Amino acid sequence: MPKKFEEFNLNRQILNAVEDAGFTVATPIQEKAIAPVLSGQDIFGIAETGTGKTAAYVLPMLMQLKYAQGDSARALILAPTRELAMQIQEQVVLFSKYTDLRSVVIYGGIGPKTQIEKLKAGADLIIATPGRFLDLYLAGHINTQYLKFLVLDEADKMMDMGFIGSIHRILEVVPRKRQNLLFSATMSELVHKIAGDFLKHPTIIETAEQATPAATVTQHLFLVPNFKTKINLLQHLLKNDEEFKRLIIFCKTKTVADNIFSYIERRFGTEAVRVIHANKGQNTRINSINDFKEGKIRVLVATDVASRGIDVSEVSHVINFDVPIIIEDYVHRIGRTGRALATGDALTFCTEAEKYYIKKIEKLIRQSIPVVALPPEVFVEETPYEERQAIAKEIDHQKRKDDPDFKGAFHEKKHAASIAAAARNKQRDKKPSWKKKKFKK
Repeated sequence: MPKKFEEFNLNRQILNAVEDAGFTVATPIQEKAIAPVLSGQDIFGIAETGTGKTAAYVLPMLMQLKYAQGDSARALILAPTRELAMQIQEQVVLFSKYTDLRSVVIYGGIGPKTQIEKLKAGADLIIATPGRFLDLYLAGHINTQYLKFLVLDEADKMMDMGFIGSIHRILEVVPRKRQNLLFSATMSELVHKIAGDFLKHPTIIETAEQATPAATVTQHLFLVPNFKTKINLLQHLLKNDEEFKRLIIFCKTKTVADNIFSYIERRFGTEAVRVIHANKGQNTRINSINDFKEGKIRVLVATDVASRGIDVSEVSHVINFDVPIIIEDYVHRIGRTGRALATGDALTFCTEAEKYYIKKIEKLIRQSIPVVALPPEVFVEETPYEERQAIAKEIDHQKRKDDPDFKGAFHEKKHAASIAAAARNKQRDKKPSWKKKKFKK
């Protein structure tokens, strides 16, 4: 039987806030993490995305901070993206509503003036992206000497985004005596390295096998020959607005995301869709996510920069229009659906060139993704010459990655052509001299 929150050593103010939020029983990660965090243990948590891990560390941390104290922060939570930082801040505000604890969220992409003013007014918790935190610390706006808690959330994504240097710099400026909490959905060599530098004799909490997608998510794989057929399949699926009522479409690049957005906007109207990626302004991204949360739009198109930090209930489907090249992102993408014990579907569109990454994803998650036949209504387009060439080059590149001695199909064709030309020249040179003479009329 899952534990009720009343069974943990949490005070009445926090329990009232939990009740207001509609939480009654703890998820597995909350059940395993709350008690050790309360007892002061360093934690290394490996948890599926969408399992309630933010509450697993925020609730016991709020319990230990208890009330507002001084102007300098006593807890620092680091997140890889501004979207995730904002989502954590929402949870902190939600659970601290009956306390006087103050929290500030800081991230790049906007001017720091307002954030500096909030820090000067006093904060007990800071939720930050690593780059902006270092900028404001080096400018003298943050005092770290009173920090008692340091949290790294989505550590694997931080490593993927190249934040390991920033994390080491932050570790140099925070007190040595502190409680450390690290959470990651997947495990990599860099996560192991930062865990070794960061944690002291941690309690390891694992609610599922590493990189295992949530059991509440049903996965499907569609094998498609080209981009245009992907568009046709997407159009077919979106016609079913009863089943596909709220969905996120993930794309590999900003260009593809913008193209998909424009296509859906033309077909289904301006109020049906929004797009978020790194080139979109901060306010645009915030407003798009809020519109999606509030059900004002049906479709959100996003790149992987936004795959973590979108905490929206009742997302019916995630569609991977492109297979992610960073294979760990697959787990985080599909974790946007099937959240908080709800069910969801994840559909992936895969060309011949993307099968390479699907094999690696299946190895990572230790399961096969079931292949589903294309619906008969979906028109299969002929692959244009340029796209055929691009797919062939990509497959060559993949083979070279796995085998450095592989020369490539293009190399072989070119080599074969040069051999044939040399043979023709040799044959011509062998012709009798009288055949080469030109006779005058």
